[in-house]
Amino acid sequence: MRRPRRRPDPVTTASLVVSTYNWKEALALCLRSIAAQRVLPLEVVVADDGSREDTGAMIREMARDFPVPLIHAWQEDAGFRLARARNLGIAASSGDYVIFLDGDLILHPDFVADHLALIRPGIFLQGGRLNATPEESKRLLAGGRPNFSPFMDGTFKRKHALRLPWLAKRKSRTAEGGQMMGCNMGIWRTDLDRVNGFDDDYEGWGREDDDISARLKHAGLTRRPIRFAGLAIHLWHNTRWPDGIPPTEVLPNDRFFNKVLAEKTVRCERGLDAHVARARAAAAA
Repeated sequence: MRRPRRRPDPVTTASLVVSTYNWKEALALCLRSIAAQRVLPLEVVVADDGSREDTGAMIREMARDFPVPLIHAWQEDAGFRLARARNLGIAASSGDYVIFLDGDLILHPDFVADHLALIRPGIFLQGGRLNATPEESKRLLAGGRPNFSPFMDGTFKRKHALRLPWLAKRKSRTAEGGQMMGCNMGIWRTDLDRVNGFDDDYEGWGREDDDISARLKHAGLTRRPIRFAGLAIHLWHNTRWPDGIPPTEVLPNDRFFNKVLAEKTVRCERGLDAHVARARAAAAA
């Protein structure tokens, strides 16, 4: 088996921030797919929105022989606080470029390499996912081998399972982003600092990804899609949106998001900087 290699270019280092909540079986598959990357990230930070202790125990066990530092950034379970969890993950990271993942993704072996090949100044990247059926997800969780192809048992446009790096580069330079999804998104750390990361005010399901995308655009960045590259399989699960509120309807967090759009906000007030300051103070203590 070919050994994973680190990216030879020292200029761009990638940190992976993986969000999770009480699904250690899926997280284990995600982390194993990261460990199998042909180009390894600088580090992996698990941004944990309050999982039980068994998740932490699993992360500590995997960290013993993980090929890069595996960091667990945990916060108390006080409801859906994904934005804050991601900020904790960013604060614990040190790479030039931050790739955000959900802990229910299984990555193609060239996932990190594809992100690094496509990112450039002035943009942030939005990837997609190949949604597995419940049956396929069960097979994968039982140890089945991932099938990154149009023939995978899933619900997605079949062309999205094709990996064509030459076409991916063309699309990332000419097309605008697609649906905003934080499950596969890459942003320069300097740009995250500029907009103050995610907005901690977003509690409960929805709009935190749309919010940071809008503020990055207000700061002058362009959202570019990752197409025909950056493949990731998404394991099926029940959603965490509020009961009775489908994602296309009005959400409680719309009051924050609509204000961001109306005022062309760039930098949120309650965001990354406070978590970075606390992390630095803790390190200095």
